[in-house]
Amino acid sequence: MGYIQLNYRPDDKDVVCDFYLEPGRGLTVKKAAEHVAAESSIGTWTDVSTMSPRIMRMSAKVFSIKGNNIKIAYPEELFERGNVPQIMSSVGGNVFGMKPVKNLRLNDIMFTKGLVRSFPGPHHGIGGIRKMLKVRRRPLLGTIVKPKLGLMEKQHARVAYDAWVGGLDIVKDDENLSSMRFNDFDKRVRETLKLRDRAEHETGEKKIYMPNITAETNEMIRRARLVKESGGEYIMVDILTLGWAALQTVRESNKDLKMVIHGHRAGHAALDRNPRHGISMMVIARLSRMIGMDQLHVGTASIGKMVQEDPVRGLEDALTCDWHGLKKTFPVASGGLHPGMIPELVKKMGSDIIAQFGGGCHGHPGGTRKGAAAIRQAADATVRGIDLKDYAKTNYELGEALRMWGR
Repeated sequence: MGYIQLNYRPDDKDVVCDFYLEPGRGLTVKKAAEHVAAESSIGTWTDVSTMSPRIMRMSAKVFSIKGNNIKIAYPEELFERGNVPQIMSSVGGNVFGMKPVKNLRLNDIMFTKGLVRSFPGPHHGIGGIRKMLKVRRRPLLGTIVKPKLGLMEKQHARVAYDAWVGGLDIVKDDENLSSMRFNDFDKRVRETLKLRDRAEHETGEKKIYMPNITAETNEMIRRARLVKESGGEYIMVDILTLGWAALQTVRESNKDLKMVIHGHRAGHAALDRNPRHGISMMVIARLSRMIGMDQLHVGTASIGKMVQEDPVRGLEDALTCDWHGLKKTFPVASGGLHPGMIPELVKKMGSDIIAQFGGGCHGHPGGTRKGAAAIRQAADATVRGIDLKDYAKTNYELGEALRMWGR
């Protein structure tokens, strides 16, 4: 069928996918690559009478085979503009389950300008968020209310208040907190935003609350509207567990609401942890930016508690590079962080990040408010180029954190 074309050179009308491929028993990489190209474009398992020369011109082309790494070019006309589910059903669908393939990993996708610009991208992006919070240089600092589950609405709001007054910019719900019998979403939003207003008045700083609206699609939109009506400016969604189509619907509904959308990547490791099979976080990051996530979790460069399979700098570049006019998505570092890690985190990821602390805030010996103060002190010291141990001599909250967790 001519799917292997090693002399082909992609042009600006081709979508290029980078795969890692291990062939099934008895097959070469070249033969297995042919099956991948066929299944993900116009072909099937056998020759069919309905194939025509015109259709063959739309076939995918394997143009590079280097060991187990292959690159395939797809004519952009194979993909519906503005439709992530269709795109991923092609290049990230049946190909993973074929017998000719033992292992297959979609490492990256290079989209055409036309496809990228068929998506809205972030509404606010990094620039809009920094303008909203009036924080220009340092990393934005946040926490996740802990424990994950179990707090009632007013308890949740009080933890958020203590974090804001202690010096943090952002408080967000955890990924599995939605609307429970002990913590109703509507009541939690109203109670927490009420204390956000109080914290802003007391500190003179802008404070942000990110309620997790993840649910059935129509309910998500209802929750988003409730947040807006209650004075909120942010919503949070679990991008993978709710699905690409629902994520696009949330972004579409946000054209009128104009809130910041925070993307949590719960479940990503089921796709990207195995370096030989699945879909990389790089692909997830690119799709999330195209759809319109203003913020996205990317990991902590192996500093915290989570495994980091994909290089975090590469993910940051995908979210913040110039990309056909899309606004930049704020990279979020979260997972096992504490104040003593901030200098190394900034060294590895830069200052244009949102750093979030769960246990590293609430587990402070003095509680949430002092934990928040320690985080703010560590960030201020880092931006000013002062060693944390020196800064801790006159900032006792930071000193307590360093004695507890180290650096």
